[in-house]
Amino acid sequence: MSQEQPRRPADLQEEAASGGQHGGAVRYGDVFPAVSGGLAQEAVAPQDAATMQSAENLVFGQTLRGGPAAAMQSAATANERMGAVGHDQATDATAVQGVTVSETLVPGGRIVTEFVAGQAVGQYLERDDAAASGGGAAGAAGGATARGAGGAAGVADTTKVTIGEALEATALAAGDMPVERSDAAAIQAAEARATGLDATVPGGLAAQAQSAAAANAWASRDEDKATLGDVLADAAAKLVADKPVESADAVRVAGAENRNRQGDAAGARPGGVAASMAAAARLNRDEAVWDE
Repeated sequence: MSQEQPRRPADLQEEAASGGQHGGAVRYGDVFPAVSGGLAQEAVAPQDAATMQSAENLVFGQTLRGGPAAAMQSAATANERMGAVGHDQATDATAVQGVTVSETLVPGGRIVTEFVAGQAVGQYLERDDAAASGGGAAGAAGGATARGAGGAAGVADTTKVTIGEALEATALAAGDMPVERSDAAAIQAAEARATGLDATVPGGLAAQAQSAAAANAWASRDEDKATLGDVLADAAAKLVADKPVESADAVRVAGAENRNRQGDAAGARPGGVAASMAAAARLNRDEAVWDE
């Protein structure tokens, strides 16, 4: 359902009863393995969970079973029972930065990414049956560039999410993240799958991503680094050709991203290129989030 699923509530409650992974309260790093930095060490608080539940209800009309809000609620309840947090308490990070839900409209549905204090904790697919039957194509332009804007000539099925649109979803979900070598490799793989060309297109998305990653490696300040949003904005229009995302495309992109991840990072970058491609491939296979 999400790119790196939160821990199950039963697991979290058992962990809390035994003292947690860190010998105390259940922390964000216990619930969401992809979370890093100071947030990972923060105990999940009741008001954090309540805020995420409200955000999910606004977007989905309900709290997702097994989603971030449910996992946070389970952890917060366990922490409150052991006296680690108060009922009205919120963590400093979420009190300042809050929780957000980013929605990207695509043909046939939408991709929703949930954030806690700016870090992606879940990504979901919600299929729009009306759009899939032909009624939602016009609305797709609100969240991602319409298919006709790029080089998508010959793509007949307008209910499918294209590679260019999946890359645009990355720009929205993780647009503030600096471009890393793994991102450039994933973008290169995505462009190759879209165009059918083995060589990097001069001035294309991959070339821009590689230049950005190289420059970022030398930049001393984060504010000086090029972001995924800088490179992938209007990605569908920048591709010389485009195609609907298939499972093989997502696998190829994920392999390129994972091979080039540095340090002990593992799996798809939350909200990143591989995650968006995987989400698009599942949406194109008509797999609803509720059944995953």
